[in-house]
Amino acid sequence: MSNSWVLPDEVLRDAPAYTPRPGELADLELLLIGAYAPLAGFMTRADLVSVSRRGRLADGSPWPVPVTLQVPTALAQGLDPRDEARRTLVLTDGEGAPVAALEVADAWQVRDGVAGVGGTVRRLGDGGHGPFQRLRRTPEEVRPLLPSGRVLGVIADRPLHRPQLAQIAHAVRTLGAHLLVMIPVGEDGLGGLPPEALVRSVFAARDRMPPATLVAVPLSRRRDEISDALLRARVSAAYGVTHLLSTGEMLSGAGLRVLVPRELAYDNRDGQWRWREDIPPRNRRLALTQPEIDDLLDRGFPLPEWHTPPAVAKELVRARPPRRYRGLVVFLTGLSGSGKSTIARGLADVLREQGDRSITLLDGDVVRRELSAGLGFSKADRDLNVRRIGWVAAEIARHHGVGICCPIAPYAQARATAREMALAAGAGFVLVHVATPLEVCEQRDRKGLYARARAGLLTGMTGIDDPYEVPTDADLVVDTSELTIDEAVEAVLHHLNETGWVEPRLQSI
Repeated sequence: MSNSWVLPDEVLRDAPAYTPRPGELADLELLLIGAYAPLAGFMTRADLVSVSRRGRLADGSPWPVPVTLQVPTALAQGLDPRDEARRTLVLTDGEGAPVAALEVADAWQVRDGVAGVGGTVRRLGDGGHGPFQRLRRTPEEVRPLLPSGRVLGVIADRPLHRPQLAQIAHAVRTLGAHLLVMIPVGEDGLGGLPPEALVRSVFAARDRMPPATLVAVPLSRRRDEISDALLRARVSAAYGVTHLLSTGEMLSGAGLRVLVPRELAYDNRDGQWRWREDIPPRNRRLALTQPEIDDLLDRGFPLPEWHTPPAVAKELVRARPPRRYRGLVVFLTGLSGSGKSTIARGLADVLREQGDRSITLLDGDVVRRELSAGLGFSKADRDLNVRRIGWVAAEIARHHGVGICCPIAPYAQARATAREMALAAGAGFVLVHVATPLEVCEQRDRKGLYARARAGLLTGMTGIDDPYEVPTDADLVVDTSELTIDEAVEAVLHHLNETGWVEPRLQSI
């Protein structure tokens, strides 16, 4: 497979382009670097049927699980595998830059509005972008660097604390193997750790490892744990691994021997990590769980040195600072007239007085005028409006500011998308449902919208002829028919104090 391919200008100019989903982009990169060999592209229907029945591709090559690409049906309808001028699909990254060309050999309907396309992929351009490019080596580049004999593979999809490092050292000694550490960079790691932070944290533990080769691999997780484990084993084998150390429920699908380590515990008699059952209960200290680690980081408490090397702890604190220093999105949702904008303004005033972080108020009416001008009030336009607000707020929070949003946001899926964008930015997200009853909102009707809707002069009014999906995942619920605005602001502030997002302050005189 060529490292780079230049399409004829007329084909590149006329070919449609599509940006795959993050998991599909990770699969695409693994295809392009040869980590999925002998698979050279996204599967066709014949491949899918053969894999499901025989565990082999249509050409007879062993292969464990589906690797597919889905596109909008309207896009697939413009592709024709029989027409050389209409069978090329340009695949782009999230920023729209061409990454590869898919020579479509098959297209089929998956479900309403979604089609599958399969065929060989070839890289466009140099493919070099993103942090730690020097670590993103292909299997063809890595295998010659490994010594002959056994190679122990470790997929470091989480930071390596002392118990994991002890398990790795024991396995290397037992096998007499060289260590290959593969760091997944296809998506955020466990706990929302960005790939570049995961790489730094693994490198911070390098002096605690046996001699090792480290490589960044564009792996992402699949929802199906078995498929995920089978593909990880397959990729590991492509890089030259002979034995794979399990980090969870790991199965083999590529002829590898998978080592499932025994549980270790800390022996406080001499400060060593040993098999749990070899330590008397009174001297045994179990490894911290991920929620316990996250809680210590969120509250700003140091990770104990008996559990985490100081250099690793330093990188984790950089990546996940205490909540009081981290970016935050406060998202207030409720009916028109519920009081959410007034609460948001009051909260913004209090936080600005404290002066700890920059505060940005994204009021629904202002956003409609400045950011979403031209959008109507159809479901699609409402969702797009909330998505734009969520994206801006997430970018504010990415840079450690606080974004306070107060749109109606009547639909649960749009609110969930806003939450996902904030979390992906490494920020917090607090959903506040301002649950003031409809009849109270109608009585207030400061803008006259409810009266116009009741008179039939306005359609699409949330609560009247358009639904409001009551949040089931709200972090806080307030009702301004029972609380004053000051009391509602105080309730939100109290929640932020209690959950560590804002540092409690004494009231000024």
